[in-house]
Amino acid sequence: MNKTLNSKLILSILATGLLAFSGIVVETATNVTFPTLMKEFNVTTSSVQWLTTGYLLVASIMMPLSAFLKNNFTSKKLFTIAASLFAIGLLADALAPVFMVLVVGRVIQGIGAGIALPLMFNIILEQAPQEKIGFLMGIGTLIIAIAPAVGPTFGGIIVDAFGWRSIFGSLIPVVIIALIIGMFEIQQVTKPIKSTLDFLSVLYIAITFIGLIVGFSNLSKGLVYFLIPTLIGVIFLILFIKRSNSIEKPLLNLKVLGNKLFRKHLVAFFLFQMAALGMSFILPNYIQLVNQKSALIAGLVVLPGAALGAIFAPLSGSLLDHLGARKPIIFGAFLQIISMIIFSIFGKNLFVWSVLILYVIYMGGIGTSFDNTMTNGIGQLDKSDTANGNGLFNTVQQFAGAVGTSVISAIVATSQSANSGLSYAIKTATGSQHAFIFLLILLILAGILVNKATKAK
Repeated sequence: MNKTLNSKLILSILATGLLAFSGIVVETATNVTFPTLMKEFNVTTSSVQWLTTGYLLVASIMMPLSAFLKNNFTSKKLFTIAASLFAIGLLADALAPVFMVLVVGRVIQGIGAGIALPLMFNIILEQAPQEKIGFLMGIGTLIIAIAPAVGPTFGGIIVDAFGWRSIFGSLIPVVIIALIIGMFEIQQVTKPIKSTLDFLSVLYIAITFIGLIVGFSNLSKGLVYFLIPTLIGVIFLILFIKRSNSIEKPLLNLKVLGNKLFRKHLVAFFLFQMAALGMSFILPNYIQLVNQKSALIAGLVVLPGAALGAIFAPLSGSLLDHLGARKPIIFGAFLQIISMIIFSIFGKNLFVWSVLILYVIYMGGIGTSFDNTMTNGIGQLDKSDTANGNGLFNTVQQFAGAVGTSVISAIVATSQSANSGLSYAIKTATGSQHAFIFLLILLILAGILVNKATKAK
């Protein structure tokens, strides 16, 4: 097939990109609304975090299914289903009368986003001319990277001006436009090949994720509430691994984990992502609950850092090409660790301006190390295993976000619910400092791993 960069391909990338963009924007914008939602629905920090955790959990379960879905259904059908589900989820949240409906709406959005995110890159890889793939992949990464930058500010402006429901309502027209473009422009270049889905693997991986996420979410409720679901998750993870290694066409080919260098990159990537999503949960709440600023101010404070991370996303690959993998990855890890040390030391008394500066440093580190850790990790595998490596990184990315949000919310919630005469703001600041220290430990471990993984062999 003669591949050309025609208008249909560009519009296909636009449609899928708009849906992926909307998914990440609403995810990061929702974090800014947590203090408002806690008051309106009378829920705790550990409960409200399920708006993010539930979304990421379902999206992470969908990621291992992406290869099966791509092979069995046309891209247009997958996109239509994804966009329709996302729009339904947005509508449910915009009209939600009770908190549980709000969570269900986010879960439905997670299903749609879990289908849409891999679809954009699959379309680029399948249909773009070879000489344009790198450029278009960079554009795709940029779309995903810009979303977290505008999300908190978008959320702050909308909440202050029109109320939190408008965050969801305002994105419905965007998703509908994407749906219309996709229905007319997305092409199919390969014929779907029907295959059988291994439902047992899907069940195992779903219970694994649910068990582990519920366990981490229950950290603030007591040891028993943490151990039981976590143990269930671990048991089903073992079952999933055994199942994957015993069937001909596994949902995820885990044999690539036998590559030590790949494995070190993957674990470091997991820890980087846990920290990144943990920070996106802490800071908007800290600014509102501790510094007593508005949702708009909270969004504006994290905007420069998030924007810097977005700018670095398409440039990070160029840094790797010119400097090799080790220098940008180690430098990025160093920036993250240094900024988190300062967050940890002054965590109880952070001013708005200090949060802004430190977050810029932190996101500069994310921008130079995060994508390169994934790229260099996949580069350790044989060409025949790159798709499996990519699938594992995508799955780990979503799962790490859910774990990070759950653990950090539990740490903060433990301090908030402590029986003392301290104000809610002081207890939130104390919990945030504990969370910063926890994230610092994760980043030090990640730094050690990438240092070992990128050493000259």
